Amino acid sequence: MATANRSILVVDDIDCSIQLRDRADHDAHSDQEQKVTLSGFLNFVDGLWSSCGDERIIVFTTNHKERLDLALLRPGRMDVHIEMGYCTPSGFRVMPSTYLGITEHNSFERIDYLLSKLEVTPAEIGEQLMRESEPDTALDGLIQFLDEKLEKQ
Repeated sequence: MATANRSILVVDDIDCSIQLRDRADHDAHSDQEQKVTLSGFLNFVDGLWSSCGDERIIVFTTNHKERLDLALLRPGRMDVHIEMGYCTPSGFRVMPSTYLGITEHNSFERIDYLLSKLEVTPAEIGEQLMRESEPDTALDGLIQFLDEKLEKQ
């Protein structure tokens, strides 16, 4: 299997998408049922690297990096590891510019406070900001969302 130059391949939730049998697991029963082995998957990834030219990006996502075999995580297979954490007040400050076209607002102080008390992903913030195009309404909705989330804790 090959991909074209200038391509991006995404394997989402690699820890959940397929059950990659550990190389040390020699259970004959699981060998018969298992369609994708870790070794086979690693060979597939290596084949993509060698067959598709110089301009390609392969992205793997996971919520549980600790579940992945070290052979998959090594440089050459995964050269860059980026942890996508929760939204911080400084991370939030970029989002209103992107979603609403503003860089300052009197609601930012309240939102900063709420974000310092909560674990909220940037995707959750973005979803709230996309609901309205008018900045005051969008930010009021975000504050309401964050207040409700804080009450549930």
